[in-house]
Amino acid sequence: MTWSVYGSYLVIVVLIVLAPGPDTMVMLKNALSGGFRGGLLASLGIFTGNAVQGSAAALGLGVLIARSQPVFVALKWTGAAYLVFLGVQALRGAFRGDYPAVEEAQRRRGGGFRRFREGFLSNITNPKVLVLYLSVLPQFLDPVRTTTWDALALAYTVAVLGVLWLLVLLVFVRRVRAWLERRRVRRALDGVTGTALLGFGAALALES
Repeated sequence: MTWSVYGSYLVIVVLIVLAPGPDTMVMLKNALSGGFRGGLLASLGIFTGNAVQGSAAALGLGVLIARSQPVFVALKWTGAAYLVFLGVQALRGAFRGDYPAVEEAQRRRGGGFRRFREGFLSNITNPKVLVLYLSVLPQFLDPVRTTTWDALALAYTVAVLGVLWLLVLLVFVRRVRAWLERRRVRRALDGVTGTALLGFGAALALES
């Protein structure tokens, strides 16, 4: 693994990370309803899921999962259903608009772990993340020279850069929180977020 190869890999990873996807929408959903702490916990859950999937790909387990049609299909439908579930939650919040009552109920149910779990499950049940690792990593690995540690380093680069980008977005959300807390703005953002999550879930389900 040379620095020039790693630099080329970084360029590709940065472009992938900057593209908005389910992880971004899940983080924003939790940042809107739970503030900085909610967004942070969701981001940590996403990072953990990313690291697990990256480890599986680097250690060769990802190939077995991807080649096992029943497991891969089950994972795909589970991920699609969970994204749709989160999307419906966001749309319900936009429709009701009773945010103080909802957030109080979430605090009573132990919202911290729930937010981490949402981030983790939305990522770990998304097989497109695993496919991404399996399609990109081999392009930068030499079967003869590179080691498992090289593969893990490349995989964890995706997870680290991904969570750093989410934290940048989270800081921005925190800075404009006063504006975001306006009921009309909040409902509009929940509507957009919910619709996006439904779209990602449907795309995942329909993808062959």
